[in-house]
Amino acid sequence: MARGNRLDAAGKRAFNGAMCNEFARTKSLDELIAEFGAFSPPPAFEWESGATPNDLNGKASIRIRDTAAVVRWTDERLVGSMTTWAWPGPKGPPVFNFRSDGRDFSRSDRVLVPATGFYEYTTPALPKVKLKDQHLFTRADGGWFWIAAVVQQGCFSLLTAPPQGDVAPYHDRQIITFGPQAGYDWLRGPGTAPLAAESAGTFKVETLRRDGVMLGQDLFG
Repeated sequence: MARGNRLDAAGKRAFNGAMCNEFARTKSLDELIAEFGAFSPPPAFEWESGATPNDLNGKASIRIRDTAAVVRWTDERLVGSMTTWAWPGPKGPPVFNFRSDGRDFSRSDRVLVPATGFYEYTTPALPKVKLKDQHLFTRADGGWFWIAAVVQQGCFSLLTAPPQGDVAPYHDRQIITFGPQAGYDWLRGPGTAPLAAESAGTFKVETLRRDGVMLGQDLFG
């Protein structure tokens, strides 16, 4: 989810923008919760304070400061809540990404964010085009996935790590993602193990916009 990068004189990518600023969850929350029953062991699920969200529909675009669904492991069950993405930063800009490198999250308020895709934005080849090229990353197996996050000040921030092969051509950081069962295991675990981006081949990429021209289809199309 880079805001931009370009090729330097040697033909290598030079990254100059923020990352991880938009993702998608095209499955409805009801559909996702129904799939939790396939986890091992199957968990109980409830919404925090019994408050079911008014809008359970899928979203093709979730951006910084939007509200999104997250789940915690609390009292031996998964507990869902609607939470704002990005807490206020000490110098103004919101904190929407949080580096995982070398950190122990055992005492953090860890959550998982369900998603079906995320976007990277890169600098177009044509110099006069203002709109960034848009690239959509989805699971190679066609399924949904989790994004690891932590909560502070009542808001979540997505955890990041150095990129693997799928994202490396687009940015020098990558969000931490898990398959459904692996994320469930991480959330229930101690949170002490080092985190890493998933391996090359986990995601496929489709360029939706290049040099200002839309190429891809709407996620609900």
